[in-house]
Amino acid sequence: MIPGLPAHILFMCVRYADHLNEDDMLKSFMNMAINGIKQVIKEHVEDFEMMSFWLSNTCHFLNCLKQYSGEEEFMKYNSPQQNKNNLQHFDLSEYRQVLSDLAIRIYHQFIIVMENNIQPMIVPGMLEYESLQGISGLKPTGFRKRSSSIDDTDAYTMTSILQQLSYFYTTMCQNGLDSELLKQAVKQLFYLIGAVTLNSLFLRKDMCSCRKGMQIRCNISYLEEWLKEKNLQNCSAKETLEPLSQAAWLLQVKKITDDDAKEISERCTCLSAVQIVKILNSYTPIDDFEKRVTPSFVRKVQAMLNNRENSPQLMLDTKYLFQVTFPFTPSPHPLEMIQIPSSFKLGFLTRI
Repeated sequence: MIPGLPAHILFMCVRYADHLNEDDMLKSFMNMAINGIKQVIKEHVEDFEMMSFWLSNTCHFLNCLKQYSGEEEFMKYNSPQQNKNNLQHFDLSEYRQVLSDLAIRIYHQFIIVMENNIQPMIVPGMLEYESLQGISGLKPTGFRKRSSSIDDTDAYTMTSILQQLSYFYTTMCQNGLDSELLKQAVKQLFYLIGAVTLNSLFLRKDMCSCRKGMQIRCNISYLEEWLKEKNLQNCSAKETLEPLSQAAWLLQVKKITDDDAKEISERCTCLSAVQIVKILNSYTPIDDFEKRVTPSFVRKVQAMLNNRENSPQLMLDTKYLFQVTFPFTPSPHPLEMIQIPSSFKLGFLTRI
């Protein structure tokens, strides 16, 4: 099945109304289609697969309205045969704006559904689960093991996060979501993973150790490898993990001399002064061979960071949304070649 087949079918109905030059028919159909999409989304507001399906098809429908609008900026992407299928009588630019606004609403709900699914996995998988050999039995000095209502065998792990990301990715691909839009969604998810993990790190001294820094760095490498496997290295998702990556480095680096303080102030460019100082003050040795960070060292670092202009906020905004853009991607599939599968149960439609 071609990507966005339902959207192409909707557009072919639009072309029929345009061919007849029936203004009332066209308005009625467009309003019915848009309201129908809104109703489906309203009824399946927590259904990721339904959200993915209609986000994809709303964007494909929007692209069809542009591609066959007869406007020069879109016609240049068409074959001569495709340009024969351009709309002849109506300007649907107003409906394009309505569809664009609807696509933005669906995208935001689509992101919320994904975030709600993956968020419970982030702290257990990124911070609490200890996969590095030799670490599992070691706990920071002075801390007891946290009690949990979840049995260890049922706890989320890094694998849980990667499997959830892969499910999202596969579903988006199966529903024909535009590749650029998919990249934006993955970037948003990676931002959430980094922000939630870092915020938890700020609040938990038992997680601020050299060994935990190693664990976080290891988990970040798993995420980076996942991006590479899916050919998503250029979607800017990796960059959203940089603050967390720098925090992991800060936990592992030596924190004693003036040179150490200088290196920290120069390397941790994605962390604010408040965040750096918080991690240093929270640093907790995991055994007797490590030393706590001295107050004098923290003051040295603080002095070096005095000129840095950044936010006084400690916590990252986990609700932050990157602005979404819907790139125009013309369909290569000629309308006259499109077949409607019997499984769609649209027997009342007839090709003319």
